[in-house]
Amino acid sequence: MIARIGILTVSDRASRGQYEDLSGPAIESTLNDYLTSSWEPVYRLVEDEQELIEGALKQLVDHDGCQLVVTTGGTGPAKRDVTPEATEAVCERMMPGFGELMRMESLKYVPTAILSRQTAGLRGNALIVNLPGKPKAIRQCLDAVFPAIPYCLDLMDGPYLECNEAVIKAFRPKAK
Repeated sequence: MIARIGILTVSDRASRGQYEDLSGPAIESTLNDYLTSSWEPVYRLVEDEQELIEGALKQLVDHDGCQLVVTTGGTGPAKRDVTPEATEAVCERMMPGFGELMRMESLKYVPTAILSRQTAGLRGNALIVNLPGKPKAIRQCLDAVFPAIPYCLDLMDGPYLECNEAVIKAFRPKAK
């Protein structure tokens, strides 16, 4: 079974074509580095509008069959940064440890990491993870949290993600 992974870029300027989206491709590139199992990206690009973000998340999970959705952008303190609110609105349960770990990791590089509001949550049997918008920060944050993602998907009867252990090692408890 091929895993379908949603990649959602939230950006006013990229959605209007004012600049090229580099963040969505950075997520795809990072996942290509991590994963040895087959997977297919399902890409969306929307403006910083809560209703549009919520709609894209619902579409990716409910209709496109993505059991992992990774967002980029809209996690800062600016008025139009509403990705965490959209994520919380569509999720039944939140996974605050993801955001906590990403902020801790980012603080190693920039003191402004405390301004980030990344989070994660569960919608049905899907995990939605919010990442920052900068490609460099995307890799740093994914390096921190991705080891837990394959096991999280296992627990939700999702696709079995195999990783390139030379790049990143997924944590799975040893069978008893």
